[in-house]
Parts: sequence; structure tokens; C-alpha cells
Amino acid sequence: MTAMIASVFLGLGLAASTGFRVFLPLLILSIAHYFGWVPLNEHWTWVSTYPAMTVFAVATLLEILAYFIPWLDNLLDTVAVPSATIAGTAVMASTVMEMDPLWRWVLAVIAGGGTAGLIKGFNAQTRLASTATTAGLGNPVVSATETATSVVLSALSIFLWPLAAVLVILLLIGLVFFYKKLKRVWKKSGGDNATQTVYDH
Repeated sequence: MTAMIASVFLGLGLAASTGFRVFLPLLILSIAHYFGWVPLNEHWTWVSTYPAMTVFAVATLLEILAYFIPWLDNLLDTVAVPSATIAGTAVMASTVMEMDPLWRWVLAVIAGGGTAGLIKGFNAQTRLASTATTAGLGNPVVSATETATSVVLSALSIFLWPLAAVLVILLLIGLVFFYKKLKRVWKKSGGDNATQTVYDH
């Protein structure tokens, strides 16, 4: 039971990391399995092969560099949300142990893919706000922060999964409150505009 819980939170932490960088957590997972730090399901052992590790390394480098180019980073975000969702589902499906395959995939899609997609969507909105307010000059700072967060969260997921689990849960709670607050502000703004329109007429 302990091994299953650990594997679930390992997968959840890595899934959250893909919400910041899609390929970096996959590269770290590949290296970790290669050195025997984390086990993977038998159908996912190819992740630690040299060809897979090379592909992940090249993709990680290109992704990190691309996000330091203003405007290109916003373009990448349009495809990164579904990509992160797929990656989050994959890393969780690959790490969860001692669970029926059906429930493993249900958990992977809902918890893994959902967490990754939610975080990536929030990051995309943050980058759009940075582009609008700083003309893209602040975007490299946002990108550097995302990359660092992905590295730290991935490392914690592998070596200190209880701490990573707590951080991910707090992060998700924070995002929920943020979206609720944003929704209230949007409704209030819309209501005020509607009222103003009525008075104008």
C-alpha cells in the first residue's frame, strides 16, 4: 500500500511539473529510472533507453530556449496545454504501481492530465498578462521561473515525494481560489458594463 501511495504522489508531482515544462520532467524521469531511483511499469521501461533519453534531452533544450523568445512563447502555449495534458497523463500512468490498469488510467487522465493541463493553462494566462503589461520584456523572467519550478518539483517528486505531494496540493488549492477570484472580478466587471450600457440608453 505504501508503495502504491508513493507511486501515485510521484506521478502527481511529475504531472504537475509537466504543467511548467512538458519535456523536462520526462527527461528527469528517464534519468531517474536509468539509475534505478524510481521504478516504472513494465510497459514504460523504454523511457530510460538511450534513444528516448536523447530525444527527451533535445526536446527539453529546444523547449527551454524557445520559451525565452518573446511572442514565440505565446504561440507555443497554444499547443503546450494539450501537450502538457498528454504528458501529465503519461508520466502518471508510467509511475503508478500495484493498481488495476483500468483504474490506473482513470487516475492518470483525471489527476495527472487534469493537474498538468490546469497548471499549464494558468502559466499561459500569466505569460499573456506579462506580454500585455511589459510588451514581452518580462516573459523571460516568467519562463526562467517556470523552468526552475519544473526542475525543483520533479526532483522533489523523485527524492522527497511527501513534500512534493503537499506542494502540488497547495498549488492546486491556490489555483482554484485564484480562478474563483478572477471569475468574481470578471462577473463584477461585466455587470458594471451592462449597467452602464442601460444608463447610456
